[in-house]
Amino acid sequence: METANRALTADVIAALRYWPGVIWGGQKDPPDPVDMAVLLPFFNQTLQDLPWWNRDWKVDRVQPGHPAETGDHRCDPAVRFTEVSIPGTVASGNGESLPFVAKVGFAGDQLIRFQAKIGDVVIGPAVAPAGRSEPHPFGRMLIWLMDQRGIPGRDMARAAGLSMSTIHILRRGHNPNLLQARLIAGILDMSEADVRVIAGLDDGSTQ
Repeated sequence: METANRALTADVIAALRYWPGVIWGGQKDPPDPVDMAVLLPFFNQTLQDLPWWNRDWKVDRVQPGHPAETGDHRCDPAVRFTEVSIPGTVASGNGESLPFVAKVGFAGDQLIRFQAKIGDVVIGPAVAPAGRSEPHPFGRMLIWLMDQRGIPGRDMARAAGLSMSTIHILRRGHNPNLLQARLIAGILDMSEADVRVIAGLDDGSTQ
């Protein structure tokens, strides 16, 4: 299953962004309720698209997550990147149940990243041939962000002070290090923190 170019419905996006504990202006102001049940068929279909997924297991319960969105309210919604972890449970036909957490990243209405932790096992869609490591979704996001801003690879390399080969490697799925993320953020007119979240470097990793 390939997550890139998979569109999300408005109902699914609303459920992914729903956070009843959000604080607005220092006052607790719960947003209007959202039907979280729309995420059940979304997650189950996404998991069933994995060729090796045991279809006897289904997501049967979800709870609101804690969405983290790059950019601010002035940013074009189409170029915001949102990532959220949705907790819940999966159950089998024989009554067994396991904890479930889905990590979903999306920009606009496009699904960029999907990963699920079921019990102690982390799973996700495979896009690389057998025997090769999986590319990080940062590459697809970088291509999209550069295209949205009309920045060719040569211009990105020149402005960031990076080699063309480095830009090609990043666009193919290699995760950037902190310095590269900082340089790229400046050219994309984004905060370093936002680029680090997209690259999965928000844990302070220096990979």
